[in-house]
Amino acid sequence: MSTVPRLSVGLPVYNGEKYIAESIESLLGQTYKNFELIISDNASTDNTADICRRYADQDSRIRYVRQPRNLGLSSNHNFVAEKSRGEFFKWAAADDLYGRDLLQSCVDALDQHPDVVLAHSWTAAIDSAGKVTQAYKYPLATDSSSAPERFRSFMFGSSGLFDDPGSADHRLIRLDNEGILRACDEYGVIRTKVLRQIAPHGSYHHQDRIVVCELLLHGPFHETPDWLYFRRDHDDRVYRSSGPNKSSLRARCEVLDPRRADRLRHPTARLVAEYFWGYVRAIRRAPLSSADRRECYRHLAQWMADRAASSVIPRHLEPLDQQLSAVHQNHAASVRPEISGREGRP
Repeated sequence: MSTVPRLSVGLPVYNGEKYIAESIESLLGQTYKNFELIISDNASTDNTADICRRYADQDSRIRYVRQPRNLGLSSNHNFVAEKSRGEFFKWAAADDLYGRDLLQSCVDALDQHPDVVLAHSWTAAIDSAGKVTQAYKYPLATDSSSAPERFRSFMFGSSGLFDDPGSADHRLIRLDNEGILRACDEYGVIRTKVLRQIAPHGSYHHQDRIVVCELLLHGPFHETPDWLYFRRDHDDRVYRSSGPNKSSLRARCEVLDPRRADRLRHPTARLVAEYFWGYVRAIRRAPLSSADRRECYRHLAQWMADRAASSVIPRHLEPLDQQLSAVHQNHAASVRPEISGREGRP
């Protein structure tokens, strides 16, 4: 193994004692070994520090850093990215699980396709016990060679407008997904040189979407057609434990950066405006031709008009049991042999 690992995995965590051991085990048990694991503990108040230090003592690939104060979720994500040394970088969540071949499949894809800037796999959702609750094939055309097409698919693909087959006049409905599962490209393996060229995580509404958007404007994504990434949905997720108004836009932004609690300096309108401006900035900064840039701006304008009309367009939620593939419905426990470190667990 080389002195400088080829892949850096950054794991930001705050009060993650319940699931972080499983997450670390599923990373350390990967078939691909040439990586470092950078854990940034955002001043946790539970037993997260003890758990992380124990693993760091056991495996030299782990670098554990404890922050002296709560930086906010965004700054903690940016910190692990800044400390990375590898040719490739991946963010990891402290409550998710990773199929043992995930990293290998992603590195192989990046090696085989020099134009690809991010590689990932299909995503399944699991509950607190590790049981699969959602699984569906990756829905977006982010593998297109056309930047405007990747952008259009990203903007419209997860909540686009469709004809309602049950209506005589083919009225439009908006098809959304129920539950946690979305295209989780942010957690793919990224070329570090490309990541360094885009804006870091912000602390405004849906800032993670802007990170993914700017990446896909730099090049196509690759998705391994297999469920190797398992996103955990549970009641203790950060956004569900952030106070009485935990589901509000402001509460979510306060998790990203505690300074967003100042309503005078950071009114809600600003948090939303920064989000929309993030798309404009991403298009403006991207290495696009003039024609592609104009096409992306056109898609953005259409998307904004669609957002404005969403209040009068009926929504249809895809039920969870219809999102779950037959394979995972019949073998919900099949996640276990996919994950290193889960052998023998109940």
